[in-house]
Amino acid sequence: MVIKPINILLVEDNEGDIVLLMEAFGDEEIVNKIDIARDGAEAINFLNRLADSNSEELPDLILLDINLPKKNGYEVISSIKDNSILGEIPVIILTTSSSEMEIIKAKNLEAYCYIIKPSEIGEYVKVVRKIEEFWLLTLELQKLKHNGKG
Repeated sequence: MVIKPINILLVEDNEGDIVLLMEAFGDEEIVNKIDIARDGAEAINFLNRLADSNSEELPDLILLDINLPKKNGYEVISSIKDNSILGEIPVIILTTSSSEMEIIKAKNLEAYCYIIKPSEIGEYVKVVRKIEEFWLLTLELQKLKHNGKG
């Protein structure tokens, strides 16, 4: 199967986490481009600007931290899901919180999954591989759905 490289929006305010994720994704061939928003308001503005212009640059996948300045991750995901153009983009929560309440809240807002951030590069590489596996599975499910089998 030929895999189309994906565009990712990383919404993260911690520079150390940005560096670790960029290094982990740097080794993977599935990623085409990573845009970074460092707070929730920046993410919402970026996505709305792309949606309003019907841009082909819309991300295929959003990695979203919960604890963000200006607007938190829950406000970001609510804004995404309320927009008909953005609402179909898979959102993966990538955060330090392991609170069951946080996980339930993310699920209720239709996050695709909730991943607790690892603390070292080796673990980040494993997370990136899991995100790739998720993406490949998502593509397969979309293909089945469009072929009338799902």
